[in-house]
Amino acid sequence: MTRTRPNTLKLLAVTMAAATLLTGCSLKEPRPDVAPVAAQNTTPQTEQSLNDVPSLEGKKVGIAAKDILHDYSRVVYQQIQERVKELGGEVIATQAEAKDEKHVSDVENLITQSPDAIVVILGDAQTLTPALAKVDAAGIPLFTIDFQSEYSKNNVTSDNWNVGTTLARTMAEDLHGKGKILVFNGFPGVTPCRIRYNSLNLVLEDYPNIEKITPELQDKYEGTIEDAKNQIQDQLRRLPEGEVDAIWSCWDMPLIGAAQAIDPTDNDIKLYGVDAEPGALDLIADPQSSYQFTVAQPTKQIAATSATNIALFLDGQTDKVPATSYAEPIFVDKDNVNQVRNDNGI
Repeated sequence: MTRTRPNTLKLLAVTMAAATLLTGCSLKEPRPDVAPVAAQNTTPQTEQSLNDVPSLEGKKVGIAAKDILHDYSRVVYQQIQERVKELGGEVIATQAEAKDEKHVSDVENLITQSPDAIVVILGDAQTLTPALAKVDAAGIPLFTIDFQSEYSKNNVTSDNWNVGTTLARTMAEDLHGKGKILVFNGFPGVTPCRIRYNSLNLVLEDYPNIEKITPELQDKYEGTIEDAKNQIQDQLRRLPEGEVDAIWSCWDMPLIGAAQAIDPTDNDIKLYGVDAEPGALDLIADPQSSYQFTVAQPTKQIAATSATNIALFLDGQTDKVPATSYAEPIFVDKDNVNQVRNDNGI
């Protein structure tokens, strides 16, 4: 089951990360509180037994996903449906094909069907929040996955402060604290991307010799890989040879396209992303590829934890449902990628 932590522990984790930067400790050096990437536990985390979870028999759960265009959102969307059904519940599932307007209408349509709970998976805060206020006004308990909302009874998410700072520190240290980077920043309204991007900026404050090339690149949901490939090819033509040392993204899909642009060339550019998309893992496993690092998220555990929290809440055990449930990420590089894939079946 997902490990939950109070806000004080979350703040402590952020403080420890900041202290690491201030003391100049290397991410690659063994420390008692953080295992090196290759030495971390990469085995799947244990899920709670169905016998320990209240039944959802007679309950109807609406699910509104932003999209199923990439592996993370697709698996979470599938797995939460399966888990709710295993607990005896009825599912009304929708996915918005990465269209914000459709995501809003999906949520509003679910309200009219009077489910016992609604789960929102990802989303743009600005466009979606008014619809979530309607969920709350209708008296329907709202649960979210990777979406922070004042109306949510529980949000299940990876510890994106940990993900974001580790991603940025790994890149900074691989560059030996000096170089120029391209940044994809197309989704500031999506909570995980916002946190990871803000973490990047926080880390770079202590690496003054790493410069972000402006303007930042704008990735998009549809046609992401081909669009990113074209953008990077344009950058390679525009910028002097050797100008770019690394490329950062809050998710893997743009970097798969970036690798397609970079790997056939002689450019020494390193790529850093999140989500452990199968295509990204293939590239990381290739010693010749520019793709260096990603972060695997326990999708089955995230979905199972959300379903468990719904069941507990609807059973009246609200004291057992925290505001946020954190899943531990797994950091993946060229040294441990095959082990991670074997241990987690990805």
